[in-house]
Amino acid sequence: MQRRKTRPIQIGEVTVGGNAPISVQSMTNTRTDNVQATVEQIKQLLTAGCDIVRVAVPDINAAEAISSIKSLVDVPLIADIHFDYRLALTAMERGVNGLRLNPGNMGDHEHVTAVVKEAKKRQIPIRIGVNAGSISKELLAKHGGHPTPEAMVESALSHIRILEKHNFNDIKISLKAHDVPLTIRAYQLMSETVDYPLHLGITEAGTIRSGVIKSAVGIGALLAQGIGDTLRVSLTGDPVEEVRVANEILKSLGLRQYGPTLVSCPTCGRCQINLVDIAEMVDDKLKSFKNPITVAVMGCVVNGPGEAKEADVGIAGGKGEGLLFRKGEIIRKVPESELVTALFAEIDKLDKEVNE
Repeated sequence: MQRRKTRPIQIGEVTVGGNAPISVQSMTNTRTDNVQATVEQIKQLLTAGCDIVRVAVPDINAAEAISSIKSLVDVPLIADIHFDYRLALTAMERGVNGLRLNPGNMGDHEHVTAVVKEAKKRQIPIRIGVNAGSISKELLAKHGGHPTPEAMVESALSHIRILEKHNFNDIKISLKAHDVPLTIRAYQLMSETVDYPLHLGITEAGTIRSGVIKSAVGIGALLAQGIGDTLRVSLTGDPVEEVRVANEILKSLGLRQYGPTLVSCPTCGRCQINLVDIAEMVDDKLKSFKNPITVAVMGCVVNGPGEAKEADVGIAGGKGEGLLFRKGEIIRKVPESELVTALFAEIDKLDKEVNE
């Protein structure tokens, strides 16, 4: 698919926009001034495949903690700030790589000027983030009293113009709503209006069960149109799951290779092994592997190796036993109780081959 052309910005060592790969972001849910807890969670996010991490900066203690966090992890860090320009200045002084703030919410012109001057000096990009619930009353009234794609774009543009008047163009934009069609149309409109990189997401998507579906549909639809340069899957719960889902979305569209891909059949009346438990066990154990291999867990020895012949390695069930195969070629029969062990012994071999 052909991606929409955007101007690149630099967030630490990660390029966003231009021809750069689409990056995955997440946000810690620890208290930022609890440095130990925040660093531990960031390390978990990095292990899961996160490229950029955002932290909440609600007060001066959080802003001042950024330097300590930066000294302990090697990842671009974005400070999420609302209203108080002094927190933005402190975060930049402490080494943050990006800001998430809306200049129109910062009050005095002098406050905006001070933040932009420091961001320019340190080459720190700013993300303009508009949510459907944050549109001003005036704009809502203008657009019929409720959030519309046009109102969201107009709201974002009002903040963008403030930065542009200060000759500041290291900008990326997000336009999020929990309503998927609203979000999709807002991003489409914005992509037709400016060439700034776009940060994709469905905000307040919900728990893993509903949030994964809404995020996959919304973010996936935009990516399939070539729209989007970086993304976050917003889920209620452990942010590590956000990263895993984001990578799966990118992998499903052929936009990223990261970690194993599991192929497993939906089961049918021919299945004579406990395929559900086996597939879940394999899926869980694969989380510790990083190489982009394809692993198949199939329920039927009749079709399994054939249907999954493109998989690097896999198993196909029979009655109390199964077949272990690589690239569709059968290696041997294995008792059902030993299938997972045999599979991962073969995965370990393959992993070593890939690394050599």
